[in-house]
Amino acid sequence: MAESTGYLVTEKLVKRFDDATAVDEVSLSIGKGEIFALLGSSGCGKSTLLRMLAGFEKPTSGCILLGGQDVASMPPYERPVNMMFQSYALFPHLSIWENVAFGLKREGLPKAEVKQRTDEMLALVQLTPFAQRKPHQLSGGQQQRVALARSLAKRPKMLLLDEPLGALDKKLREQTQFELVNIIEKVGVTVVMVTHDQEEAMTMASRIAIMSKGRVLQVGTPEEIYEHPANRFVADFIGNVNLFEGKLSQDEPNRCAVLTAIGEMQVGHGVPGHLNMPVALAVRPEKIEISKQRPEGVSVNLFTGVVKEIAYFGSYNTYIVQASDGSKLKITEANTSRQDLSDITWEDTVYFWWSDVAGVVLRD
Repeated sequence: MAESTGYLVTEKLVKRFDDATAVDEVSLSIGKGEIFALLGSSGCGKSTLLRMLAGFEKPTSGCILLGGQDVASMPPYERPVNMMFQSYALFPHLSIWENVAFGLKREGLPKAEVKQRTDEMLALVQLTPFAQRKPHQLSGGQQQRVALARSLAKRPKMLLLDEPLGALDKKLREQTQFELVNIIEKVGVTVVMVTHDQEEAMTMASRIAIMSKGRVLQVGTPEEIYEHPANRFVADFIGNVNLFEGKLSQDEPNRCAVLTAIGEMQVGHGVPGHLNMPVALAVRPEKIEISKQRPEGVSVNLFTGVVKEIAYFGSYNTYIVQASDGSKLKITEANTSRQDLSDITWEDTVYFWWSDVAGVVLRD
């Protein structure tokens, strides 16, 4: 059951289409003014969940509470909610100013208030000089800000964003992420966004819900989701990870060990369970050290392997290393110097190791 203290609360929300369950008993509690991301691969149910919040889909069962009011049976136009689509849906024949003012005019607001709010929104998204241009005369990032201004003009209590930056190229998307967050925080509106882009969710959201097959697998801050994944799916879905399958060989309150095919791995946290229980140890590639020389003073989690692949990504190098059991793992190393100081090359035998606090034991 979701906490009832949230501004937006869903309780055991279900949506079925014939025999298929698109959203399966989702309970969430989202705070006022929070930017909350629904993250998952295509078909996981995140867009269906967003459409239920907007009122475009009616839940099969469950509640949607907004500010304590159940809005599940309300039509979209009666909800204090606005939705911004990936395509922006701007009117090509109207000027930017008219696009932003459109919804306000339809509500029948006085002309003076329409002008004040529209001017205010264009100033907020820094597009006042472009007010009389048509949408096709703006860049993708500018069009995106027009769509945001139009969505915020009606002062919704909640803003829903469906893949908000999906139509932009990578560099513009990264730049616009910060602009969007700044604008949203100035207005103070509660935001639920859907994305399949991990980086977008990690950059923009205060909390993230990871979805798979209609269910929410974990909710947490970007740091919690990345550093403390709840299960194999979350660990593998967010960023890169090495998963070492094995059995619990030591079990103490504040530490444990996992026996794997390449040796015993020490872990600096306890885990509920029992000895010989099947588990996986998740270790992020950037937390693993690599060297041709045996490191001094390292007594745990030290193994050897052979370098099979090397890839240069500018800010870091990636090594694919084949371990003693034939399995392969990924190791990344930051490039902190302009000169390539690494003496590691293909087919080299290397040592690789990590601290006992770098790994997370996963039961599921």
